Amino acid sequence: MAKILYRLGSWSARSGKRVIGGALCLLIILAIIAISLKPSFSDDMSIPGTPSEKAGQLLQDEFPSPVEPGGEVHLVFKAPENETLEMESVNQVIRNMLAEIKEDPLVASTASPLELGNLNEDKTIGYAVVTYQVPASEVTEDSKDNILDRIEITRNEGIQTELAGDVSFSELEIGGTSEAIGIIVAYMILALTFTSFLAAGMPILTAVIGLGIGIMLIMIGTNYLDIASFALSLASMLGLAVGIDYALFIMSRFRQQMAKGYSVQESAAIATGTAGNAVVFAGLTVVVALLGFSVARIPFLTMMGVSAAVCVFTAMILAVTVVPALLGMMGHKIGPARKNRFLQKLTRSGTRSEGSNGWGKFVTKRPLFVAVLGILLLGIICIPFFHMELGLPDNGTKSEETTERRAYDLLSEAYGAGYHANLVVAAKVHEPGADVANQLNEITAELSELPNVQFVSPAIPSPSGSVYMFTLTPTTGPNDSETKDLVNAIREKSETLENENRIEFMVTGTTAVNIDISQKLSGALPVFALLIVGFAFILLVLVFRSILVPLKAVLGFLLSLGATLGFVVFVIQDGYLKDLFGFPAEGPVLNFLPVITIGILFGLAMDYEVFLVSRMREEYTHTGNAEKAILAGVKESGGVVTAAGLIMIAVFAGFMLAPDPMIKSMGFALTFGVLFDAFVVRMAIVPAVMKLMGKSAWYLPKWLDKLLPNIDVEGESIMKANHHQKSRD
Repeated sequence: MAKILYRLGSWSARSGKRVIGGALCLLIILAIIAISLKPSFSDDMSIPGTPSEKAGQLLQDEFPSPVEPGGEVHLVFKAPENETLEMESVNQVIRNMLAEIKEDPLVASTASPLELGNLNEDKTIGYAVVTYQVPASEVTEDSKDNILDRIEITRNEGIQTELAGDVSFSELEIGGTSEAIGIIVAYMILALTFTSFLAAGMPILTAVIGLGIGIMLIMIGTNYLDIASFALSLASMLGLAVGIDYALFIMSRFRQQMAKGYSVQESAAIATGTAGNAVVFAGLTVVVALLGFSVARIPFLTMMGVSAAVCVFTAMILAVTVVPALLGMMGHKIGPARKNRFLQKLTRSGTRSEGSNGWGKFVTKRPLFVAVLGILLLGIICIPFFHMELGLPDNGTKSEETTERRAYDLLSEAYGAGYHANLVVAAKVHEPGADVANQLNEITAELSELPNVQFVSPAIPSPSGSVYMFTLTPTTGPNDSETKDLVNAIREKSETLENENRIEFMVTGTTAVNIDISQKLSGALPVFALLIVGFAFILLVLVFRSILVPLKAVLGFLLSLGATLGFVVFVIQDGYLKDLFGFPAEGPVLNFLPVITIGILFGLAMDYEVFLVSRMREEYTHTGNAEKAILAGVKESGGVVTAAGLIMIAVFAGFMLAPDPMIKSMGFALTFGVLFDAFVVRMAIVPAVMKLMGKSAWYLPKWLDKLLPNIDVEGESIMKANHHQKSRD
C-alpha cells in the first residue's frame, strides 16, 4: 500500500491543477444532482420487531386511513393576565388569525380551542389545530413563514402564542454557526502549528471540499435510503474534523522531508507514501467502526454509521490526492522556513540532548505518578456512568428560546406533564364475543387504578371488531422513570389478562418506543463494544508486533470511554454544570449516544495510538532502547497529535452551540472523549505505562512473529527504498 500511495502522491503533485479541478467538478456535479433530486430525510426511529413497533403496525392495519394524514401545527395560546380564552374579545382575535392562516392553499382546515373544547380548568390555556393537505415533511417554508407571520397578530394583543405539532419550526442547520466556529478555531491552531497562514488554510480547504462531496452524496442517498436528518450533523462534524487532521498529518511529514533537502514533489510523494499510508489505515479503521453500527440491527443507527463513514472515506481519499496536489503546486511557499515555536514549546527539552523533550522527560522520570494520577482521574470521572439512563430528548429539553420549548411548558402547565407521554394501547381480542365490551370496561377501570395514571379513555373498536384502541395518560412526563414503570406494568399485566380473558394488550407511544429503543441499544452495546475491542487488539498486534502495547491501548480506550460517558451522565442527566455547557435542562442520555461514542472514539483513539506509538516502535527497532523510543515518539509525534486533538475538540465543541439537543449532546460527548483520550490517555498514561513496562512492552513470541504479516503503516519501505536510491546517486 505504501508504494502505491507513494506513486499516487507523486502523480498528484505533478498533476495538481487536474486533481484539484477534478475534485471541484465532482463537488459541483453532485451538488446539482442533490439539488435537482431534493433531499428527503426520514426521522423514523422505529425498530422492527419491538413490542411498540408491533403495536403501532397493528393499529395502522386495523384503523387504516384512506389518505396519508396531513401535517398538523398546534398553536398554543395563553390568555393575557386576568382574562380567559373564552372571552369574546380574546376569542375573536384568535378566530381572525386562524382565518388568515386558512388562506394558505396548503391548509386543509383550522379549529380554534373553543371548537375543540380543550381549554384547561381555568380557561387560560388551550390550543388551535391547523391541518395541512400534505404530510408534515412536505409543508413548505412559505407555509411555515405564513404561520410565523400570523401568530404575531395574537402576540401583539398580549396572547402568548407558541407552536407545537409535527411540523418543525426549528430546523437543523448544516453549514451554520457550529461549523464556522470549529473551522475558525481549527485555522488558528493550524496557523500556530505551521507558523504560516497559507499552510493553515490548506487542510481547511481540502476538508471543506471533502465534506461537501460527502454531504452531497448523503443528500442524494436520502432519496433511496431512510437517513435521519441528525445523521447529517454527525457525518458533518466527523468528516470535517478527520479531514483537517488527515491533511495535518500529511503536511507535517511533507515539511519534515523538505527540511531534509528533498524536492517539493518528492517530499509530497514521500509524505503520501508514509503519513498518507497511516492516514488510510486510520481512516479505514474509523470507517469499519462506523459500519459496525449495523451490529445493533437498528435501521436508523445503521444509516447514521453509513452516512458518517461516507464523509470519513471521502476525507481520507481527498487527503491522499488533493493534499499532495496542493503541496505540489504551493509546497515551496510553505516549506520549513521558520521554526515552529508552538510545537517546540509542546515538546521543549530541558537539555540539548538529541531525542529528548520536556514533557517526555517529565513522564519518563515519574511514570508511576503520572500513570496512577491519570488512571485515578479518569476512574473518578467514570463513576456516574453506572447510573446512566437512556432516552430520547423531546421539546422539553430544547432551549427556552425556541417556540417548541415554550409550547411544551404551556401544555404541561395546562394539562400536566403526562400530556406529552400519552400511551396508546391496542387490545387484541383473540376470542371475540358479546361480553368483550364489558370485559374491556372492567380492564380499563382496573388500569386506571394503577399508580401514576391520570386518565384512561374509552376503548374504540376497529372495523373488524378484533382490536380495540384506547389512550392512557400518565401523571409524569415521557422520560420520567415512573412513566417507564407504568409501561412495564401494563405489559406485565397483559400476560395475566391474555391468559384470563384472551385479550392481549400492546403498548405504543413516545415512552413505549423510547423504552424499546433503549433496551435494544443496551442489549447491543456489550456485543458492539466486544467486537470493537477485539478488532482493536488484533489490529494493533499486527501493527506494533507486541502483546502488551495493544493490551495497554485497548484498556486505555475503555478508560477514556468510561470517563466520557460518566461525564456525559454527570452533566446532561444529573444536571451538574449544565448551565456552563449550555444545556437548558437535565434529561436522559440520548439512547444511541453510547454506541456512536464507542464507534467514533475507537477510530480516533486508534489514530492517535498509531501516530504516537509507531514512532516509538520505529526508534526501538533501530536502537533497542525503550526509554529513548518513548522520548522520540513524544518528541516527533506528540506535537502533531496534540494539534490534531485540539482541532478535533474545536470542531466538536462548535456543535455544542447547536440548538438541537441531539446534536448538542453528540458534540459534547465527542469533545470530552477526544480530550480524555488524546491528552490524558495517549499523551500521559501511554508513555508512563510503557516506561514502567520497559523492553517487555515490545515482547512478541517468535512463533507468532513468524505467523503475522508485516503491516508497514509508517511506510518504512518507502524510506528504505528512497535511501538506497540516494546512496546510488
